[in-house]
Parts: sequence; structure tokens; C-alpha cells
Amino acid sequence: MSNTQVNTNVYDILLERGYIEQATHEEEIRELLGKEKVTFYIGFDPTADSLHVGHFIQVMVMMHMQKAGHRPIALFGGGTGMIGDPSGRTDMRKMLTSQQVDHNVRSFQKQFSRFIDFGEGKAIMVNNADWLANLNYIDFLREIGKHFSVNRMLAAECFKNRLERGLSFLEFNYMLMQSYDFLELYRRYNCKLQLGGNDQWSNIISGVDLVRRVESADVYGLTFKLLTTSEGKKMGKTESGALWLDPAKTSPYDFYQYWRNVDDPDVENCLALLTFLPMEEVKRLGSLKDEKINQAKEILAYEVTKLVHGEEEAIKAQQAARALFGNHGGDEGSIPTTELPEGDLTSGMDILSLLLATGLISSKGEGRRLIQQGGIYLGEQRVEDFASIVTLAHFQDKKLLLRKGKKVYHQVKLV
Repeated sequence: MSNTQVNTNVYDILLERGYIEQATHEEEIRELLGKEKVTFYIGFDPTADSLHVGHFIQVMVMMHMQKAGHRPIALFGGGTGMIGDPSGRTDMRKMLTSQQVDHNVRSFQKQFSRFIDFGEGKAIMVNNADWLANLNYIDFLREIGKHFSVNRMLAAECFKNRLERGLSFLEFNYMLMQSYDFLELYRRYNCKLQLGGNDQWSNIISGVDLVRRVESADVYGLTFKLLTTSEGKKMGKTESGALWLDPAKTSPYDFYQYWRNVDDPDVENCLALLTFLPMEEVKRLGSLKDEKINQAKEILAYEVTKLVHGEEEAIKAQQAARALFGNHGGDEGSIPTTELPEGDLTSGMDILSLLLATGLISSKGEGRRLIQQGGIYLGEQRVEDFASIVTLAHFQDKKLLLRKGKKVYHQVKLV
């Protein structure tokens, strides 16, 4: 541990950087983190085969905690993932098969190893299927179910939102299972602290309450702010869906561009939550105005991409973006590119077919709509007519740059 982190309580670091939303016992948690090496956990349900940027806030907290000498448990929901968490949802989650859940858990484990040091005694990876999959239902109800009040559960935020639309008994069990996870982790690893996104508050306080009732132990819960814009909208959504940490699902270039294009008021918050830059520098960059704020956005995009994809990919993405915007030259090799046989363009190709071939649109109907709205460009030329024909004359050095909206670029290369 560095001197800074020995002298600075990690609770204060998390508070200053803007992570903390709610705590069950603020003073006690701060005191505990200041006096001993604390084992804590965050749960991740494997609803997809990659983590996304919403998870990354929690990964960042785990990294801060580990740097300060505490021990993270990354809990993967091989058991809870078979049920589905109703928190923050207006409808029931799609049920996954056990094969899908197992595959997704393996993907999560691989990704986590890039961010957290799982060396001897430093961190633990566990799967709650280890204790949930073979539970005896009657024993579970007798030991655990007796501690839960249905009235209190129905008053919880995660259930309240769903009662009008319908809440399945399957999902109603989720809170008991997540609470039981905390009890198991306390018994197995002396885990005293559960962390999670703010949408997990109801589940976390139920877990704290269960461990205190069953084991008469002092355990605690803490939630973080969700990653939102200054207007309160959730960040990390792109036109093609979530912003994934897997480079096969969101390319490092697209990942970089997302952060390069955040709105000015969101720069400081993103720098504080998603990078390890000192807060002094975060505040300086966040206070830049007008054109200068673009420097801060470039630093943000580079730093986050470096953390997620490594320095080499971050440099490539930065150079590609600079090449694209004519800034300091650079390498355009990382711009998403589709190669087409030159013969395909000899007689010309209609614009909608070209957009489909590059994956910029998913249907010709979408393409027509975008063109009508003025959202498609060939180079710097706006496409006015969806019957337009693209010919070899549009290409320079066998390359043509397409643009969708303000920020989505794609290169077509003739081979």
C-alpha cells in the first residue's frame, strides 16, 4: 500500500470521488475500514456474456478497496442468475438456461482477472450456485424464511414498482437468496461488508439484517451511485445497445469514442468515477471551458479505454480518432472498416445496400428514416435521396468515409 492510502481512509477516497450513495452505518463502516483488512463482496448476476460499463463502476470500487489493502470477493450469481433480480425493472427478466448461465459466469471470471489481483489472500472469486443450487427448500424456509416479513418485503422499492404489473413468486424469492449469500460469505470468509449499485439497496439491507439476526454479527452495507448524466439519464447506452467491456461486442475504438463524446457537464463526474487520476487533476480538467474541454474528454476517453482494454488499444483508438477528425494526424487503422470487392462498385451500389453491408443500419427502413432526417453522410456530403448510387468516383485512394448522425463513423475500403 502506498503512504497516501495508508494515511487516507478508503471510505474518504470513495466519498470524495462521488461513489457513495447510501450506507447502513456510515461511521462504523469508516472506522472498520480504517482499522482492519476488511473482506467485502459485490455480486454480479451473469445475465449476459460480458460485463458492461454499469458494472465497471463497481469494478472501480473493488480496485480502490484492494489498493487500500482490503480483500474483495467477486460473487458470480450462478444460482441467483437462474431466478432474475426484479430490482430496477418493469418486467420479468428473460429466463436463462443453466448452460447459458455457466457460460456467462466463465466469461465474467475471465474479464475480472484483468482488473482484480486474485493472488493468494488478495481476492476471492466465488459462484453462489455452490450453495444455492442444492438447497433443501424446506430447510431453507425454516432457517431463513422465518426471518423475513412479507409486509416489509412488499414495501421495498424493488418490489413496489412491480406490484401493479405483476411480480412472480420466482422473483419474490430473489431477496431471500441474495440475503442468504451474505450469510454464507460471512460464515465462509468472515465477509463483513456488502457493496452494490444503488438499485440493490433493499436487497443489501435485507442481507445485513439477516446476518445480524442469525449470527448476531456486525455487518454492513454500502451502495454506489449509478452512472448517470447530469440530467439523471443512465449512461453507457449506445445506438446499438449497451457499452460492453468485451472488445468483440464493443470495439475499443467505439468504446473510446463514447467517452470522447460525453456532454461537457458530465466530464468531471466520469473522470472521478472511471479513472484513477488525482482529484486535483479531475477538478482542473472538469473546469475547462469551450474548446478546451475537448482536451479533458480526450484524456477521459484515453484513461478509461486504457483501464478496460490496455494501453496499446487506447493509443490505437486515440490515433484513429485524431486521424478521423484531422487533429495531429494519426493512424486511421482502428476506425471500424468494411472491405468490399472493387467489382461491386463498378456499376455503382445504392446507398441503402452499402449501409446494410457496413452494418450501419439493420434494415432499409431504418436507412430511409435516417436519410429523411438528414443523418447520413458520404464524406462531408449529406445524402439527400435514398435512391442515391455510390460509385467508384466517391472513393479516394480506394477509401470512403461514411457517417451516421454526428458521431458514428465507418470506413469502406475497396480490395
